[in-house]
Amino acid sequence: MTVKIPTGCVFTHIIRGGGRKISYQNAGVDCAFVGALSSGFCNWRIDFTYADTENRTYRTSRGTTHTECKIDPMRNNSPQTLPRYGKACARLYVGGTRRVSQCHNITK
Repeated sequence: MTVKIPTGCVFTHIIRGGGRKISYQNAGVDCAFVGALSSGFCNWRIDFTYADTENRTYRTSRGTTHTECKIDPMRNNSPQTLPRYGKACARLYVGGTRRVSQCHNITK
């Protein structure tokens, strides 16, 4: 099932670092034009997940559920060194349902 975020909004996921070391990680929603006029996202959270090269998730950093409505939900995650290569993903949940995700491959 495909569920979209409002027109005029994009979900961004930024990772900085090298190899398995992540020095900065952020994810959030940016809205402009028509999207900025919406009531926002209510009961939202952003999770960060990490999977190995076989696509097996081995770690999830679950975000706090925010009950207020916000047009630009955002979350940072702590710097870390991953135990395995694979991928790092950010996932936006609204009302307990995953709305969108974005992943980056973590390779040598």
